[in-house]
Amino acid sequence: MNAEILKDTFGRQHTYLRISLTELCNLRCTYCMPADGIQLSPRSHIMNFDEIYDIAKLFVSHGVSKIRLTGGEPLVRKDVEIILRKLATLPVALSMTTNAVIIDRYIQVLKECGILNLNVSLDSLDSEKFKILTRRDNFEKVFHNIHLLIKEGFSIKLNVVLIKGVNDDEIVDFINLTRDIDINVRFIEFMPFDGNAWNKQKLVSYSDIMAIVEEAYGIERVDRIKDAPNDTSKNYKIKEHKGSFAIISSVTNPFCDSCNRIRLTANGRIKNCLFSATESDLLTPLRDGQDLRPIIQKVMQSKFKVRGGMDTLEKLETPNLHEKNRSMITIGG
Repeated sequence: MNAEILKDTFGRQHTYLRISLTELCNLRCTYCMPADGIQLSPRSHIMNFDEIYDIAKLFVSHGVSKIRLTGGEPLVRKDVEIILRKLATLPVALSMTTNAVIIDRYIQVLKECGILNLNVSLDSLDSEKFKILTRRDNFEKVFHNIHLLIKEGFSIKLNVVLIKGVNDDEIVDFINLTRDIDINVRFIEFMPFDGNAWNKQKLVSYSDIMAIVEEAYGIERVDRIKDAPNDTSKNYKIKEHKGSFAIISSVTNPFCDSCNRIRLTANGRIKNCLFSATESDLLTPLRDGQDLRPIIQKVMQSKFKVRGGMDTLEKLETPNLHEKNRSMITIGG
């Protein structure tokens, strides 16, 4: 068995595992969940807390140093505290992506487990628009909880999925949040998944965003700041602002060359790329007592160089290519 089972054929070493804890969510974001919902996996097909721990432990033993917990909304899972405490025993940096609707109930547990870095999804600062985007009326609760988390010492990144004609008029409003708060606002290009009615006309590109920013603040006030290793985002700061902003340009300017990410879905399937139309079952062989390493190595060896093989915008615009992929909610944010 090759000791480097997490290295692909392009020499990329994968050290970052994203684990989806559940397909359930307390919001219904339009870009994430199809309007008519999804077919949930049977409960027996979802990893239990011991299985999540066992698979995570295997990945950590082969070099994974960072684990992010996602969903759906990870905190709606009833045994989430057990999962957090078990994973906190591994020698790994733990973080979470959440919509923050109920996170105020878990602040102490998160602190005890060392989960101080949180990505919070918030796509509008307008309560009515938030209701349209999420199909739920939770803006005030989420906004309050974001400020509560900052007060409690958490490091917060705000994830904003931009959709043309919907919330692209709020780019400057979001950046203005960084004036007095040490927060990182991350603008994410709208990506195609099954059921989210994606098309290029809805895309707010990296260049579109920067044009708006430079017009609003003046190019001399916009500083490019150093990105972290393997970062998916291009990071910036407005001079004299406490916080920063970033752009994740998965569509127009992908960051695949330095990709170090693997995804594990709530029903125990491994995806080597967010855009990949293929995935491999780890849960069934785990339950059968099989060695998972050959399966993992085969998956990593089959990883494409760029975006699951969609290496041009034309391919990304071909519906039968991206519709083979899951809805975002069942992959994990």
